[in-house]
Amino acid sequence: MKLPKIEYKKILYATDLSASGRIAFPYAASIAHNYGAELTVFHVAKPPEFEQYLVGYIDEKLWKQIKTQDLEAVKDTLTQRKRDEVAVKNNLDEFCKKTLDEYDDHPYVAYDVKVAMGDPVTEIVREAESGDYDVVVVSKHSGGLIMDALMGTTARRVIRRCNRPVLVIPAPE
Repeated sequence: MKLPKIEYKKILYATDLSASGRIAFPYAASIAHNYGAELTVFHVAKPPEFEQYLVGYIDEKLWKQIKTQDLEAVKDTLTQRKRDEVAVKNNLDEFCKKTLDEYDDHPYVAYDVKVAMGDPVTEIVREAESGDYDVVVVSKHSGGLIMDALMGTTARRVIRRCNRPVLVIPAPE
């Protein structure tokens, strides 16, 4: 039996834009550079708090009705979300550039930026599988022993749910 040849053509780097999340980007960039792979930087924004609190109290049909009652308000919301998405994409781009600038010998790495709204684990897994990525790169930072035990880390939950290899870069203590 031959050892399989592993190739990385598409890499998904998921980040929460935190300082500890930054440590995984050089790994993703290095893999992309060494394999000539496409790199996608992915950030998931959580939905506005009021939407989170309403889930479970009203059904989806009623929520859609409420949202569509005032068409102008909906248009304003969508326009604002688009502006917010552009701002987040710009922040992601700046985040990546600053991270690479910390290294004297960093190679030029091209990357796409994607933003989604929702639960981070669900959206990361969805993007990894629908985008047919070869590997997902994430950082693991602790929320503390009790928080990790109760909720688990995003990285751990992505590993459990994702059908793609996941490279987890631990944050220094």
